[in-house]
Amino acid sequence: KEVTPGEFWDIVVITAADEKQEQVFERQIRSKLRQSELPLGVHYHVFADPIGPKIGNGGSTLLALHRLEELYADKLDNFTILLLHAGGYSQRLLSASALGKIFTTLPLGNPVYQMLELKLAMYIDFPTHMKPGVLVSCADDIELYSLGDTEVICFDRPGFTALAHPSSLSIGTTHGVFVLEHGQMEAVQKELEYKACYRFLHKPSVETMQKAGAICKASHCVRSGGGTEDVGFVYTDSIYYFDRQTAKQLLVILGEIGTLGCEIDAYGDFLQALGPQATPEYTKNTANVSQEKQQLVAVRQKIFSRLQGTPLNVAMLNNSKFYHLGTTQEYLHHLTADSTLRNQLGLLSESTGIGQSCSEDYGQVPCIIESLVGTNCDVSPGSIIEYSRLGQGTCVGANSIISGCCIKANTMIPPDIILHTLCVPEGFATVIFGTGDNLKCMVSSLLEIHQLQFLGINFEEATMYLGLKLSQDLFSGSGKFRPSLWNARIFPGPRTTAEDSATAVLEMFEALRGKSVLQLADDVQLLSIEEILQRKDVMSMLSFRKQLTEEIHQRRLAGKNSNQAL
Repeated sequence: KEVTPGEFWDIVVITAADEKQEQVFERQIRSKLRQSELPLGVHYHVFADPIGPKIGNGGSTLLALHRLEELYADKLDNFTILLLHAGGYSQRLLSASALGKIFTTLPLGNPVYQMLELKLAMYIDFPTHMKPGVLVSCADDIELYSLGDTEVICFDRPGFTALAHPSSLSIGTTHGVFVLEHGQMEAVQKELEYKACYRFLHKPSVETMQKAGAICKASHCVRSGGGTEDVGFVYTDSIYYFDRQTAKQLLVILGEIGTLGCEIDAYGDFLQALGPQATPEYTKNTANVSQEKQQLVAVRQKIFSRLQGTPLNVAMLNNSKFYHLGTTQEYLHHLTADSTLRNQLGLLSESTGIGQSCSEDYGQVPCIIESLVGTNCDVSPGSIIEYSRLGQGTCVGANSIISGCCIKANTMIPPDIILHTLCVPEGFATVIFGTGDNLKCMVSSLLEIHQLQFLGINFEEATMYLGLKLSQDLFSGSGKFRPSLWNARIFPGPRTTAEDSATAVLEMFEALRGKSVLQLADDVQLLSIEEILQRKDVMSMLSFRKQLTEEIHQRRLAGKNSNQAL
């Protein structure tokens, strides 16, 4: 329906890695709006990062604010804005690479919902309890919490307000941790409390948490799922808000920086500058930086100088849990094995799929999303089938992801793999990786190529079984030579049908498993996943999904009519 002013977000912004991804996101949003799958009367925008060095989600935040200022100017003084960081090609969750993490499909029933709709639903109460400003969130996380009957989360304080979740110390070492004002050691009674944050720690060690006084030793703490624990814990970050005045300060920072030339972290680089105990020491710490740039320290110092003294308020959600679905292992675990999340969200084992009744095994279930599964198929618990067709008699091993594929009858699909078919202008291209393969890992030369692991085999050995010559030509990309699984040209070029494409790749896997040399034709074209994504045909992928959905709907209607006739 069309929302009225003040009832919902005035603006929803989604960030993208580049112009190509921007176009992909915009097409999907337009499609959703045409089908009334998103609230109407909202300004939806997709903003791409500029060409050049990566700027991180902090840089994306600054540029998004700049774009909004150009479009709306003083109108922003009265607007509530949701900013969703979705840029990047999801190397850790390959099935989301082509269409984007924010459009990851979830097994929530019929019609099919994606992460974008879930985000809008989770935050539906926020705008009515928020002063004009910006709520910042990421595309691949879920925050669930319980509040008392009269409690609401309010974003109405100056500066920043962040949600905080009680977490173990080990989780604290990989997230942001809040050092709260005195009194945090008392037993927690309420499900929602507000406190000032003295200091924000970014991925700290346990020793750092102890020295800073971040560890809570409360005698009991309300936990999601009930129960109490007499152990130390910390409050970790998820989403945060900043008011309109702070947004203006961030624009001043962007003006001082000028052209962005380094990665800025919207959490580590912004929040560490806040609170009365914040110090500039972090500006020179690059331990958690993926790619250090000379400009980074100077940029951090500008951020610290401008944001120092800005309040950081914390809404402590004492009965809450934060879920991250950004990696293959997390995606598999939360959708097939995490009974808590499945129960809390109402996730289904079979969501608008046709063909198999799903069984549970040691707490794991298979997850079938918008797929047609033939008769006598066996999908093992722990595996996900999404937007695919499985021919009759197909067997899928445990802990695998089959995405966008058409599988011929009586095919054996191994465990612990991700098989993903993409539409390209020439037809279909399929890739296969192990669920534990690290597609982000790069080596500096061919002499180190054995350090790359592909489907459980070191890459040098794998090329031998695939009948490939190990050389620089085996890797795509321009600029500095950095071999990786991401740019390895090891996958057969486009095939006319999706079924043929998947079959060719599975034959490649059989060669690796059987330790026999694959006989490739002399004129065969080999592509990397990097090149396939550059060629992807988004409209054809969306059309493939739409046709599958329509066929599932027709089969359900036919089955319902047949039952009524009986």
